Amino acid sequence: MQSTSADESSLRDWPHSPAHRLSLPGAYIVTAGTFQKQKYFNTPTLLTRLTNLLLNLAEAHSWMIQAWAVFPNHYHFIAESQKPETLRRLVRELHSRSALELNRQQNAAGRKVWFQYWESQLTFHRSYLARLNYVHQNPVRHGLVLKASQYKWCSAGWFERKAAPAFQKTVASFPVDRLDIPDDFGDLLAP
Repeated sequence: MQSTSADESSLRDWPHSPAHRLSLPGAYIVTAGTFQKQKYFNTPTLLTRLTNLLLNLAEAHSWMIQAWAVFPNHYHFIAESQKPETLRRLVRELHSRSALELNRQQNAAGRKVWFQYWESQLTFHRSYLARLNYVHQNPVRHGLVLKASQYKWCSAGWFERKAAPAFQKTVASFPVDRLDIPDDFGDLLAP
């Protein structure tokens, strides 16, 4: 039996969690889900707090958010950074602070709120545009609204107001039905 060095074992993909390979500057898409897909952020106030915390922490960790969508049991965002290794700290702080505050408010100290997160670097422009469309259209995909810009906890409305019409049209032209993005979070309309 051959022994494995510490360097080799740190590169192995373990089956209990996604691998996080954050070495190159650029754009990434990030998805995170709550523990057992529970809808912990199930009120407008909780969704607003989580959204604001995400946006504030992204800025504090030097991540430039390009798109976001926040739901009762998961979120997606696309952001760019010159220091991608800081993503772990950003997500850890987001999950820690949001869980502590939620559990304090609901008198549920120590309850596990977040499960894990996945990220992928977006190295091709077409892939980036398709995922922008995916994140913006996610509230429609989950049946929460008929038009993405109607969902308050998503960047679609901001994108509609700020982006050039030609760019909006380009992004909207990318199909999202065959993208491989973790998003099996159940019926968001059910209690």
